[in-house]
Amino acid sequence: MNLPLKAGMSPTAQLSARICKITFNTLDQATVAAVKRLIADGVAVALAGSREAPAGLVAEYVREMGGGPHASVWGFGFRTSPLFAAYANAVSMHVLDFEPMSSPPTHAVSPTVPVALALAEARGANGREIIAACAKGFEMQGRVLLASSHARGSLPFHTPSVVGALGSAVTASHLLRLDPPQLANALGMAASRCGGLPANTGSMVKCTHCGNAAAAGLEATLLAQRGFSAHPGILEAPQGYVETFFPAHFDYGALLKFGQPYRCVDPGMAIKFYPSKYPTHFAITAALRLRGNVGDPAGIAQVRILTPEIEDADRPRPRSGLEGKFSFQYTTAVALLDGRVGIESFTDERRFRRDMVDLLDKISVVRDPTLSRDTRNMRVEVEVTLNDGTRHRQACGRPPGFWGEPLDPKQHRAKVRDCLSVRLLEPHLGHTLELLENLERLSAQETEELTALLA
Repeated sequence: MNLPLKAGMSPTAQLSARICKITFNTLDQATVAAVKRLIADGVAVALAGSREAPAGLVAEYVREMGGGPHASVWGFGFRTSPLFAAYANAVSMHVLDFEPMSSPPTHAVSPTVPVALALAEARGANGREIIAACAKGFEMQGRVLLASSHARGSLPFHTPSVVGALGSAVTASHLLRLDPPQLANALGMAASRCGGLPANTGSMVKCTHCGNAAAAGLEATLLAQRGFSAHPGILEAPQGYVETFFPAHFDYGALLKFGQPYRCVDPGMAIKFYPSKYPTHFAITAALRLRGNVGDPAGIAQVRILTPEIEDADRPRPRSGLEGKFSFQYTTAVALLDGRVGIESFTDERRFRRDMVDLLDKISVVRDPTLSRDTRNMRVEVEVTLNDGTRHRQACGRPPGFWGEPLDPKQHRAKVRDCLSVRLLEPHLGHTLELLENLERLSAQETEELTALLA
């Protein structure tokens, strides 16, 4: 790995200096618009996620842990320390698997937006500072993944648990006004707090990967602000971040092009319209297109799903509705049975209803190793055979909200409104939407009003 040096500066030092120079005024209009959209999506998804059992358990735990009442726990009506609030809100944001998806894939919004809003509420920051902080946090995660240039599924960890902690630290560093050496120390500490095991996908633990990343990066930054130190060159150090997590390949040149352009603009982030693992969106879209041809689902004799070699989404008998989010078979069955896939599709009650149990017995997944596993050019095909022998087939290579596809603002606003309505009624719902849509114009007092509405 060639390390580009600039006047004797290490990559970690160069990156820290670059990040600290970025302000809201350096962001172009496209970046501001993209970041606002992602913040609104994440906040809305978190509020909907706060109704889920794992989020409730985490909120109970956080409440019992105490902490000064400085930042709101969304959906639960109490305040705690910024650290605990960021942790709990990040759990709520990821529990539905409904937040935006970066390219290369990670959940970049959940470890960052809760940190920015918790610090803004506690320290009195305006909407422009929230946007700038999130832009940097998103970009840190996107640049690390671009630089590592790994194949999908090749990493031995859940991605946001490793890149999310650094994204959180970068987000917090903006609001806490860290200088480059302090940020380098924060990145060093955050790097030592990384890790989340893919074996926990489909369990409650997965949502805590984003919660832990948010809290770890924020804690590292708070300590760095106070003078706590770490290895100042953690990215390039022997046995450091890159060597430990991305040993096969790392392009420091790509990393150091931070913000040129921002990854949330090019290639952008995919907006999810189904609350499940992103590869299942391809199967869901194909199945929904077939629904009109199928008629009564009781007439289905067999369903065949042709997918790339994605082992962790081949789950013929999910143990719960939650695990169904990560199953090609279950998500396809929901789409065929109900004609829609939403938050209510992944309850245990829906998972074990008789029609679901019967249809899952008729579904097979065929994994074709010649098909691309990269979601940017993935293709999934669903074939339904009816009892009379008739066959219907549909394929999908671009689900709704796909990277680079024009996003219908009305469709996205409807998603945000639907998610917020899980907790909010009018006029609070409409006012929350208005505040999110005008985020760059909000004063510190108005950002506190926004977090109070979410609480």
